[in-house]
Amino acid sequence: MSLNPEGESIRVFMLGWEFPPFISGGLGTACYGLTRAMDSLGIKVTFVLPKKVHGHYATHVKLLTPESRHETETGPPGFKNVQFRWIPSTLEPYSTPQEYLDRLERIRTNHHELFSSLGEGAEHFGSGEHYGRDMYGEVQRYAAIAAELALREEFDIIHAHDWMTYPAGMAAAATTGKPLVVHVHSTEFDRSGEHVNQMIYDIERAGMERAHRVFAVSCRTRNIVINRYGIPGEKVDVIYNGVERNDDRAFSDTRIRSDEKIVLFLGRITMQKGPEYFLQAAQKVLGVMDNVKFVMAGSGDLMHRTIELAADLGIGSKVLFTGFLRGDEVRQIYKMADLYVMPSVSEPFGIAPLEALDHDVPVIISKQSGVSEVLTHALKVDFWDVDEIANKIVAVLKYPQLRSTLKDHGNFEIRKLRWTDSARKCASIYEEMLVPA
Repeated sequence: MSLNPEGESIRVFMLGWEFPPFISGGLGTACYGLTRAMDSLGIKVTFVLPKKVHGHYATHVKLLTPESRHETETGPPGFKNVQFRWIPSTLEPYSTPQEYLDRLERIRTNHHELFSSLGEGAEHFGSGEHYGRDMYGEVQRYAAIAAELALREEFDIIHAHDWMTYPAGMAAAATTGKPLVVHVHSTEFDRSGEHVNQMIYDIERAGMERAHRVFAVSCRTRNIVINRYGIPGEKVDVIYNGVERNDDRAFSDTRIRSDEKIVLFLGRITMQKGPEYFLQAAQKVLGVMDNVKFVMAGSGDLMHRTIELAADLGIGSKVLFTGFLRGDEVRQIYKMADLYVMPSVSEPFGIAPLEALDHDVPVIISKQSGVSEVLTHALKVDFWDVDEIANKIVAVLKYPQLRSTLKDHGNFEIRKLRWTDSARKCASIYEEMLVPA
């Protein structure tokens, strides 16, 4: 058990964007895996999240008065040492500033019907003016409430996940004097290439500079933190992600024929994930093999453009778009797949290949991914080399012995990548930080 200088279990004030069952990407999966592992190690975690107040969340959201702007909920079952705090907010994972403005406008337009359904206290937020007028304002408002909440909590360490929570982490550290860790799951260079949003970059850099330690999900990300943000290497630690063991549940029948091979893309359909390279490779594969179907599971800002590209390439009938999947749906799609392909342009880590191998699905991953650092038994390609991606897809589908080797050795390999190892490394660094100078 990890202990603080008083001989008690380490207590962590953790700030994140999302947590199961309501997740939209790998960050939620990572937060869940790491927090669950910390829970099993006896580390006490207070997990703070933005509360969404629209859409399907509205049926069970309670907005609070300004005098009590946060609440405790039980969260997902199975936690002994974790409690959850929710702050009403319009922040969402993977949003752009323009998407935030569009969402805020929808809330303001619809607030009369929405807020009247949310019960007592909703009138304090009914105008929508209590939310930030833009994403930057909302991030700062969230930070102020988080700092206020931190004053009421008992903890030793502040741990903030990704850029939206860095200002909250900095504010909590400033008001309590507790040390801050920022956890870099992705950078603005991963999301936007060279065309970075200056506001987001500035927030990321400020969080990394003011943090006592920076956790990066791969050596690749660590190098970006050092070289692009100017952070001293001695305070940047690599904490690789892990994977949860699957439970081999039964799956329902599908409409895909039993003689068809299934090649899977699972992830957000955005520039960062390289969906166009997946489809260009698919076209080349279908030129030599007909009994293949390509499944694109996910959603994102390039969804419509990607659907149009499949049609333009003449392979629309061979590509199935499922939309965003979660829980049992994800396990089902892995069960169906013969091969998983991740052609990411820039991938700080990439949890999905670990999940695929855990479901006995061989993987092809881009060399531009952090997960390529920890997987030996995976086929690796440059994301832009669609000829090589296609060649490797054909090889795996045509040669059962290759597929079996990749599957068996890969599955054995990921047994070494467990969230408990990630949590233990975090705990070890926490203990270093808490030793009196």
